[in-house]
Amino acid sequence: MHNMILILDCGSQYTQLIARRVRELNIYCEIHPFTDTHRMDANVKGVIISGSPASVRDANAPQLDLSDIRGKYPLLGVCYGAQYLAKADGGKVEASETREFGRANLKSIDQKSGLFKNMEIGSQVWMSHGDTILELPENFEIEASTRDVKVAAYHIQGEQTYGIQFHPEVYHSKQGLELLKNFAVDICGCQQDWTPASFVEETVEKMREKLGDDQVVLGLSGGVDSTVTAVLLDKAIGDRLHCIFVNNGLLRKNEFEQVLDQYKEMGLNIKGVDASERFLSALHGIADPELKRKTIGRVFIDVFDDEASAITNVDWLAQGTIYPDVIESVSVKGPSATIKSHHNVGGLPDYMDLKVVEPINTLFKDEVRRVGKALNISPALLGRHPFPGPGLAIRILSEITAEKVRLLQEVDHIFIQGLRDHNLYDAVWQAGAMLLPVQSVGVMGDERTYENVVALRAVESTDGMTADWVHLPYEFLAEVSNRIINRVKGVNRVVYDISSKPPATIEWE
Repeated sequence: MHNMILILDCGSQYTQLIARRVRELNIYCEIHPFTDTHRMDANVKGVIISGSPASVRDANAPQLDLSDIRGKYPLLGVCYGAQYLAKADGGKVEASETREFGRANLKSIDQKSGLFKNMEIGSQVWMSHGDTILELPENFEIEASTRDVKVAAYHIQGEQTYGIQFHPEVYHSKQGLELLKNFAVDICGCQQDWTPASFVEETVEKMREKLGDDQVVLGLSGGVDSTVTAVLLDKAIGDRLHCIFVNNGLLRKNEFEQVLDQYKEMGLNIKGVDASERFLSALHGIADPELKRKTIGRVFIDVFDDEASAITNVDWLAQGTIYPDVIESVSVKGPSATIKSHHNVGGLPDYMDLKVVEPINTLFKDEVRRVGKALNISPALLGRHPFPGPGLAIRILSEITAEKVRLLQEVDHIFIQGLRDHNLYDAVWQAGAMLLPVQSVGVMGDERTYENVVALRAVESTDGMTADWVHLPYEFLAEVSNRIINRVKGVNRVVYDISSKPPATIEWE
């Protein structure tokens, strides 16, 4: 087994980012609720306490029982974690006039500190806290300061316990990864052996042992997660994996045929099912976004169950669940609330008497792509933009009809193909078009028109948790807009979405 860093989640928006940065060091880590402090085992080499939207001064702030951790394992408190440790030992934490939000610089560093090894005075860090530590307990010693905050970092004498009031996991902390490496490798003694190659080898062997001679069914979507899941299982059990690719009628133009052909070329045991009419019929008259999602999910399960039932002696359902899905499905006081129904975690209906296997549920999205590369999956498949499970249904901001789907498929095709033709596709994390529930006046030829408005969306991101709109060249946008209006009957206006996440989301529904 691999060494592990345990991350206790107190509700910070950055908790997943802490884990991703530790994983970048090829060190395995897991996120658990802040209440889960007694699950220590031989694989755990150190613990990180995350930040929190709460104040340590609040009556309902997260409280941690660290009796199994303090003095026994290296411990790093980040922001709220640092303030909690200081306050718990009698320090003074207050809402200070010298709050810090955004970039700051370390004006002093204890050069003898193992936590700050190889870090430079003046190093930029990212602050995001309203409270600050004004007084430390007697056995705490300051290890770093900024211009405005005296206690930017501290060490507890006699323990391998540290606290920092900045966020090393955020990319604006220029040497944040160095600090995390100092903690995880030098202080905790973790081996940097969590690699894509080791994951493939271990997972294939684990799947062989777990599944034995059983039959497994998997719903492929054409996306990275389900594709990597399929290839891992194919390596483990071969043709006993039965892949089903369902066309819900809401895919991109020609996507069903193209992706099905790619999968067949990969040698997967796959069946394509065109259930377009069944989905569109079920969606008739539905405009509410959440109801669309639930309807699509229900019909997919019905279609999938019909196909799975036709396979003899199926025991397992494989899913491409990834780690953020698992984290966000756990109810923890503080962490992000459910915003929309889209994670297929524990969503198997009772009548489908199958056991669930999730080979990549310990991986983040960027790790899934690295594992896919180690599996020699085509870069064209690995580099595909994320695409929502409900497909174009949540990009049509009104009732779904076959004509609206056809119209949006054409618009989307022109936009995505344009990105490819202009070598912009790989510079974009996700792109697509939205059909808005409004019509506008236009002039085409000698006639006035009153037709549809479409919005184009292109964002850059690393994991979809945050995203910024891409500054596509004006000349490109003009060309695409002109091509859409001239070629897609029913559209007379094109707009470009320049909203970032947050406060907007990537999708419109």
